[in-house]
Amino acid sequence: MTLTGDLPVGLGMGSSTSDVIATVRAVADAWGVLLPSETIARIAVRAEGASDPLMHGSRPLLFAQREGRVLEVLGSALPPAVVVGCALAGGAPVDTLALPALHHHDDDLTAYAHLRGMLRRAVTTADTALLGRVSTASARLRQRVLLHREFPTLTAIADGTGAVGVQIAHSGNVAGILFDPRAPGLHHGLRRCTRALERAGIAPTRTFTTFASPISEEFPWTNTSRTPSAART
Repeated sequence: MTLTGDLPVGLGMGSSTSDVIATVRAVADAWGVLLPSETIARIAVRAEGASDPLMHGSRPLLFAQREGRVLEVLGSALPPAVVVGCALAGGAPVDTLALPALHHHDDDLTAYAHLRGMLRRAVTTADTALLGRVSTASARLRQRVLLHREFPTLTAIADGTGAVGVQIAHSGNVAGILFDPRAPGLHHGLRRCTRALERAGIAPTRTFTTFASPISEEFPWTNTSRTPSAART
């Protein structure tokens, strides 16, 4: 079996899970078997020790990565957002196996439980601003492991350009600044954000949405050719 693709490796975009899912589905297809997503998830965890929930599609989920189990379906879709993608640390890959294990305390568990409640509300009410608050808070908690030196700069750019928050991959260097597509002056904010990232030495990658959108028509000034077409978060 030969796998091909243009998804960047080591940035936290699920490249290894994508390879595992493709392999499992190809082998199953060769035997004329259509495996349910739950089975693929369990096999992926057995293969790698952990897995992203890519086999379950694009619904927002609470997913136990080391068990391959969906704990909760948060809704049918995330709130609408426009994301200015970027790569931290010069786009260097992250060796996830070398990351230190983070031992959570009771305060951490309380904080994450609170964020989950906020996220449920954001999805239910399509509240993009609340989604941004949850994403930023989650990224800030994760900095105890990832230690991105650009994190303060990223949040400052978000605050200064009218964004609702930032997102950073759980175990990589891919990140994004989130905007509400319904906000006034959206296009101006996106331009300012891209320029601010470039001035800070943080490479913008591509601008995309969490909803179906002909982005080249809505944002014709955006350069979408800086990352492979499959590189989507």
